[in-house]
Amino acid sequence: MATLPTTRRAVMAGAALLPFLRMPQARAKTPGVLTFGLSSYPPTIQPWANSGTAAATIKLMIYRGLTSYSADGKLQPELAESWTRETDTSWVFKLRDAKFQNGEKVTSADIKWTFEQIAGERSTAYFRSEVQGFERVETPDDLTVRIVTKQPTVTLPVWMASYHLPIISRNSPRGQFVGAGPFVLKGQERGVSLDLEPFEGYYKPGLPKLRGIRVVAYADENLRTAALQSGDVDLIEYVPWQAMDAIAANPGLSLDAVDGAFMFLVFNGSKPPFNDARVRKAVAHAINRDDLVKAAFFGRGSGLAHLPIPESSAFYNADFKDGWKYDPALSKKLLADAGHGGGINCSLLSTAQYGMHKDTAEVVQQHLAAVGINVTLNLPDWATRVAVGNRGQYDMAVMGTAADSNDPDGLASFIDGALSPSYVRSFGLKTERITQLLAAGRAEFDETKRRAIYREMEQVAIEEAPMVGLTWRSQGYAMRKAVTGFRNLPGALTFYSGLTFETAAVG
Repeated sequence: MATLPTTRRAVMAGAALLPFLRMPQARAKTPGVLTFGLSSYPPTIQPWANSGTAAATIKLMIYRGLTSYSADGKLQPELAESWTRETDTSWVFKLRDAKFQNGEKVTSADIKWTFEQIAGERSTAYFRSEVQGFERVETPDDLTVRIVTKQPTVTLPVWMASYHLPIISRNSPRGQFVGAGPFVLKGQERGVSLDLEPFEGYYKPGLPKLRGIRVVAYADENLRTAALQSGDVDLIEYVPWQAMDAIAANPGLSLDAVDGAFMFLVFNGSKPPFNDARVRKAVAHAINRDDLVKAAFFGRGSGLAHLPIPESSAFYNADFKDGWKYDPALSKKLLADAGHGGGINCSLLSTAQYGMHKDTAEVVQQHLAAVGINVTLNLPDWATRVAVGNRGQYDMAVMGTAADSNDPDGLASFIDGALSPSYVRSFGLKTERITQLLAAGRAEFDETKRRAIYREMEQVAIEEAPMVGLTWRSQGYAMRKAVTGFRNLPGALTFYSGLTFETAAVG
């Protein structure tokens, strides 16, 4: 039975010391300027890179794509005012009258140029593989873009909403990226803070409402919470699970939490022992997820013993819900069958910067030890964890995020080993059948047929374990009651909530 990590047992005692701890510098409040407590300083805000959700939130302030999401999670027009499917491989986007932050109009030439950069030979863009699936991008006139794909792609409008696919001005200075979002980055203190001002030429009348955003990085979650409670900040992300009840009970604060994010494990499949599916499944069956929910998330979550497809989805398969259930006897048998009856020594990459990642790693370490998998923890800061993960310098790694969308194709980022290397999925682990089925689901416009395809895909994933689900978790923002217009988007879209900074205001 796992016990709560020492850091968690000491939370209440540590909280008493918070007033005496050194906190990031806060400026005097300026009317109309919102101070936002970010969970980490972004490793990069390069528009097409995936460097974590803190960076994504900043990108959603600065950039916009062809489509996006409304506050209720529905796909909506953005830089494109409309889109239509001409054929199974041809989509037409009609652009709205919008300007980049350099004052130039957003044109079809900028859209074409953006996709050329993403697909380029030297590109490290997160969506490079997907955009390389474009046959061509046509620009019939300044406000019309036709994207012709090599294969039918039902999810293309959803891709266009990704915070990894913003449209950038083709006239951006070398090494810089000029976007069309509601805020302009005006200054930053590396590792500490960022300052943003409203873009006066933003294409939505009356928006943004704020006079500015002051972003301060609080890597320590207890300091981040204390800053909100003391009034130093107006809004924080990644509300610690142990603080949610107290914040919800505070009459001066609001908690906005949704389920949709999840924790999981990824593997280095380029070398033994985790290039063997039996060993990966042994890991999957060794973990007591109920213990993990209690220890890392104070009960605010639930076990995840299958792919992260929620019960509310039309693509949910109830008969797979216990696909990786806790079964230490089965775990030991799988290890023996794989030739590791004497046990395994390996490393587990996580980060100490987020308590949920550290605590998850500690519980996983305990449970794996019980079946003979002896784990050494590696807990660097978040930026290092991202870099090490991208390079595949680990045996196993803890991950936590949400899917790219509420469509099952959003799972491709985590299980399609044919995509470019990324810290969010297993390194060097390709399962050809999963890649084939994801491509088939992406190309099928009939939803009944799509459900059958994704059912088979999940069945293969349960057997091959390209990732191992651990827990669903509640994901929260907290704010002063004076903050209005900011919303936590539903389900898998929680990390797109930064879109609503354009409608946010602070009294």
